[in-house]
Amino acid sequence: MSKMSISEAIVMAQREEMLRDKNVYIMGLDVGPYGGAFGCTKGLWKEFGRERVMDMPIAEAGYVGTAVGSAATGMRPIAELQFSDWITIASDQLVNQAANMRYTFGGSLSIPMVLRAPVGGGISAASQHSHMFESWFAFVPGLKVVLPATPADAKGLLKSAIRDNNPVIFFEHKDIYDMTGEVPDDPDYTVPLGKANVVREGKDVTIVTYSKMVHVSLKAAAILAKEGIDVEVVDLRTIKPMDTETILNSVKKTNRLVCAQEVWLTCSVASEVA
Repeated sequence: MSKMSISEAIVMAQREEMLRDKNVYIMGLDVGPYGGAFGCTKGLWKEFGRERVMDMPIAEAGYVGTAVGSAATGMRPIAELQFSDWITIASDQLVNQAANMRYTFGGSLSIPMVLRAPVGGGISAASQHSHMFESWFAFVPGLKVVLPATPADAKGLLKSAIRDNNPVIFFEHKDIYDMTGEVPDDPDYTVPLGKANVVREGKDVTIVTYSKMVHVSLKAAAILAKEGIDVEVVDLRTIKPMDTETILNSVKKTNRLVCAQEVWLTCSVASEVA
């Protein structure tokens, strides 16, 4: 086990998968010598070269479309958006192309790509740099949507996403990139997609949450414990597919549910959980 930040765990996951599979490569804005806006590709350009760690122009629709096309030919691209807010520009490639192609070709074609992007507020960025669009993409059949909350999950979930044969959107909360924790050194360590994690057991009320709000919820649970209220906290980790079994088992025990999320209330992840 090594202690590292979420951004460092993301670098580790990508490096291990690039060593494991020559078809894995990275493209995005400033992912090369600069190492990414949040340090999530630091050192990879030097190790793997410009053919596998590619700096792209400010043209999200173009390079996400390139990722979709290369995935269709058997490559395993990781496309990084510098901020997730610009996923709106790349949405046609994700929604109309990547999500549909496996169905369109009767299952004979897979699109094994990952789109990584930082999300959320908390760093005093502009409104065009602070959105969380996860519920939009969870609506689309054919896409998987993942939001890690810890360094260990960041590594394990990202490795599973890279190995998955479907397009996976991997949203990373920018306000917890520097959060540190123990991460397994094992290059075969993965966390399965679609499996929630009960990060705190309790008997009085269930909080279902994900990403940065896991840590906010754990702080709330600690405060409530002083008042004799025993809170169970469920980290969804993957919101598409959603682990409804873990949610239902928890609420059967506590009989009370709170949904905590950093996103609009209407047509949200919380709506689905409720």
